[in-house]
Amino acid sequence: MAPPVLHAGTGTGTRAVGKEVTIASSVDHNLLETTACVSSRGLSYKGSAWLRQRLVLSALSKRPVRIWGIREGAESPGILEYEASLLRLLEKVTNGTRIEINSTGTHLSVCPGSLDGGVVEHTCPTGRSLGYWLEFLLCLAPFCRRPLRATLRGVTNGTDSPSADLIKATVRPALAAFGLDEGFDIQVLARGVLPKGGGEVTFTCPVRRSLRPVKLTEPGKVAKVRGTAFGVRVSPQMSNRVILAARGVLCSFLPDVYVTSDHRKGKAAGGSPGFGMALVAVTTEGYVLGAELTSDPVNPGTPEDLGKRCAHHLLDEISRGGCVDSATQGLTILLAAMGLRDVSKVLTGPLTDHSVALLRHLRDFFSLTFHLEEQKATEDDMRCGDDKVILTCVGVGFTNLSKPIR
Repeated sequence: MAPPVLHAGTGTGTRAVGKEVTIASSVDHNLLETTACVSSRGLSYKGSAWLRQRLVLSALSKRPVRIWGIREGAESPGILEYEASLLRLLEKVTNGTRIEINSTGTHLSVCPGSLDGGVVEHTCPTGRSLGYWLEFLLCLAPFCRRPLRATLRGVTNGTDSPSADLIKATVRPALAAFGLDEGFDIQVLARGVLPKGGGEVTFTCPVRRSLRPVKLTEPGKVAKVRGTAFGVRVSPQMSNRVILAARGVLCSFLPDVYVTSDHRKGKAAGGSPGFGMALVAVTTEGYVLGAELTSDPVNPGTPEDLGKRCAHHLLDEISRGGCVDSATQGLTILLAAMGLRDVSKVLTGPLTDHSVALLRHLRDFFSLTFHLEEQKATEDDMRCGDDKVILTCVGVGFTNLSKPIR
């Protein structure tokens, strides 16, 4: 199976690659050591893990990155279709980015350009849900030259990445703490589930010259639960059954539970049937913890089972606690690191694998380290659930020099 082909973008200096395209003779197909993009300031990694983190930090730090040994020895070696799509999206939001891939797709070299922003349209492969690309844009959009307005098409609700509904609900309080809430919006114009997709999401994000330091250490108590149950190309009763099952679990803990139904039909319902739910718990301090579930395209199960499991996932997230949930940990850590040269503190639940990898990459790209302090759950202060972590850092003082001064 031939690796995905990355086509040249306009004005970005990217070389098209793949078995069908002849690659410049100056590129070493084994080690890429002769690539002009990789200098003494560049970083080198092996394997395909954490590709998004490495591309984001490369673009922010302006440091070239080389990734080799991508799925070497696998049945389908090299970058996959959704990873090639991510590289194309990076081209669209930047100016002057140079990307080189060898003929087998197992060696990747990226020399970042400047973050541009503007109006972007991108069609995503159905191998991953749109949250994969949306989270990537969230990390770059605040530092672009122009406010970003992106339109993404593909699978809006999947099982591998957060949906647009959950991202919008959980990310907004974190962005507001850094001064990025005004002008931020995510709209689901059409829903699409596996396998055919057909969904469409618009994402707008403001730009800031710098980010203010934050102190997110008092999460408060859960005051209410909100959510949305959706159904596409199924009976409207499916989403109602999901809601009733979830309320049966959550109302045992608090009375203020309100879940809306979003039933789509026609073009707004995509090309495949499915249903699901996104739930968020809002605390007395305004922080949001979220969880979601989407029906499996092969074995969807019953709406009642999905509603109960989604409610229990939300309770698990509440037990983990913190001022941000598991899905928002990485973005909050990144924004705290990019802030002014002042102290930022964030209280989270147990760190996810994604957050641990991000902390290591921040050390590599920016020589920035966080101080981690474990906060044990005790009965004296009425804390319950999992042990928490307080992350403290002094920001790198990142300044968006591309943003025009008015």
